[in-house]
Amino acid sequence: MVNIRKAEVSDLLEMQNCNLFCLPENYQMKYYLYHILSWPQLLYVAEDYNGKIVGYVLAKMEDNSKPLHGHITSLAVLRSHRKLGLATKLMRSAQKEMETVFKAEYISLHVRKSNTAAYHLYTKTLGYEQHDIESKYYADGEDAYYMKCYLNKKPSKDKAKNAEGKSDEEKDKDAAATSGTK
Repeated sequence: MVNIRKAEVSDLLEMQNCNLFCLPENYQMKYYLYHILSWPQLLYVAEDYNGKIVGYVLAKMEDNSKPLHGHITSLAVLRSHRKLGLATKLMRSAQKEMETVFKAEYISLHVRKSNTAAYHLYTKTLGYEQHDIESKYYADGEDAYYMKCYLNKKPSKDKAKNAEGKSDEEKDKDAAATSGTK
């Protein structure tokens, strides 16, 4: 059993370790600390039955932008805990807080062009739409899709059953636990 809960300061080191195992984009501890002190409502962790952090979402508000919107900085789930719907649950928890607490109009994120699993999660399960491609966005020179999800709009993709008898949502359950967002 895995529990999704709001992150606490004591979780930050395990969140950073999860990031190091899952993603090529790594952050210094002060960046995690900045997020949890500025937007404590927006950081969530997935904790296993032993109390180990197996996934997280790091999110923030773009406070000085018009319209007000949130941004997913990073999302990761350890390989051993993928395909359980954790990335979806983490994202939906942060999104809900952005909408209810901060009244965000939309949420943005970046995802590597090569991360097709994450792209599928965002577009098919969570209703994000591609808005731009940012050339050489990542430190290694890879391009990123810039994506948005408008909060008062249902996902545009149909969740009808496919030939295998599974809905897109069932197939997508954590197909993309690591997004490589920034």
